Amino acid sequence: MEIKWLGHSSFRINLIYLDPYQIHETEKASLILITHSHYDHFSQKDMNKIQSKDTIIITPEDIKIPSIKLKPFQETIQKGIKIQTIPSYNINKKFHPKENNWLSYILEIENKRILFCGDTDLIPEFNQLNDINIAFLPIGGTYTMNVVEAVEAVKIIKPKITIPMHYGKIVGFKEDALKFKKSLLGFEVIVLEENQIVEL
Repeated sequence: MEIKWLGHSSFRINLIYLDPYQIHETEKASLILITHSHYDHFSQKDMNKIQSKDTIIITPEDIKIPSIKLKPFQETIQKGIKIQTIPSYNINKKFHPKENNWLSYILEIENKRILFCGDTDLIPEFNQLNDINIAFLPIGGTYTMNVVEAVEAVKIIKPKITIPMHYGKIVGFKEDALKFKKSLLGFEVIVLEENQIVEL
């Protein structure tokens, strides 16, 4: 599969877009998945760039656009992709309350299980995860896990590959991503450049 980091917490996996924000893509989306309603994750302006009449959009319930609404611990199959959800929330700060029912997604693509986290802390639900091939984890701190917490998340989830995100635009720096990778000897961590494409 082709994975492209679009900056911040935005990715394209094949033709699936995750939290598109400040993107320069024109290729139309098969699926768009939104984790929560904050402007740097739910950007109608950016969605308009990649949306066609055939695009399916998946969101939490509080996003008031035509979409498939999911809560934590639900699943759906769209365009042949199995999509499951877990909650995404803060434990010791107020930016992302658990009661908002915001989301992280687990996608099954090309026989791989991919965890794409919303803005989350190191939450107990991570202990329920298994067989994750690729994990996209926020590391920037302030609104999400910081580097130290994200390192602990990897040790719990044990993904085969981890890609750090949520740094470089609003909070966090590339140095944080490099520190994260250095702290995880024995785990495969891929630090991407913005708009870099990898085949996994």
